[in-house]
Amino acid sequence: MSLSKEEDFTIEDIYALPEGQRAELVKGQLYKMAPPGRLHQDLAGRLYGTILNYINAHNGTCRPYIAPFAVFLNENTSYVEPDISVIFDLNKLDDHGCHGAPDLIIEVVSPGSKRMDYYTKLVLYRDAGVKEYWIADPAKETVLVYLMAENEAPTIYRFTDPVPAGILKGLNICIKELL
Repeated sequence: MSLSKEEDFTIEDIYALPEGQRAELVKGQLYKMAPPGRLHQDLAGRLYGTILNYINAHNGTCRPYIAPFAVFLNENTSYVEPDISVIFDLNKLDDHGCHGAPDLIIEVVSPGSKRMDYYTKLVLYRDAGVKEYWIADPAKETVLVYLMAENEAPTIYRFTDPVPAGILKGLNICIKELL
């Protein structure tokens, strides 16, 4: 849900939110975030654990993060908290989060986040330079995988299919096996 204001919101407005209130900033518009449900958190946590285990088992140097984790995009005009972010360029990281596009972002769709995940964030992530974007939708039991450099329609996987991670060669995740 977007909050309207005559002027654009800024990163300072994010930090000025009352304790416990979360929001994302997309090109000057502030979007409140509802707390995630149990299934959302369960799936996001299991995906994160699978990715972390894969990276550790292969001595990877990239870093995965799970929400809430700050990602500052488009020269700090946008602030998001993707469910999962994987960053290869560790120079983008500081104590506040990631400054610049993560290489892989996974969003788990909640009833209140559909429009944001399927449309607003897709455009934002593509424009910011995210290489790979997954939209995992528990209600539809599908995962849409966008390989941004290919600039094509997404590949659609069922939760029963192995979903290959383009930037993490050799990693295939079957969502149904995680739940």
